[in-house]
Amino acid sequence: MRFTEYELTAALTGAAKTVVASRRKGVRRGKVDADTAWDDLDRYQRFQILDQLGEQILPVLVALPDVDVAPGTRAAYSDRDVTETVESVLGDAGGKLRRAVAVKARTALTQVALAHLPPRQDPDALSAPDEP
Repeated sequence: MRFTEYELTAALTGAAKTVVASRRKGVRRGKVDADTAWDDLDRYQRFQILDQLGEQILPVLVALPDVDVAPGTRAAYSDRDVTETVESVLGDAGGKLRRAVAVKARTALTQVALAHLPPRQDPDALSAPDEP
């Protein structure tokens, strides 16, 4: 699927915030929201999380089949499409159990990333700034 750089960045950042939120006790207990937990990380910690997730999520997002996305909507994929794409990208790594766990985990991460995709912009409605 062809995603814009902005869409990929938003999807990856949304997935990273979800991962950080799942690791923090304060977020799980409702004392802190996910954005605050993300902002509390320094730049290097954010980079490390984005780098590790990017290695897992970006190849899957790029390998997803092309679908027509109407302006103002998000790309939607079935669980089966995502799982098949993850399996094709993952290859034959490890034993049966390890591979099954890796497929489930990456499928879940990819679904979270897809949920954070921004709505597609209408390219004809975009206007360039007036030049003097």
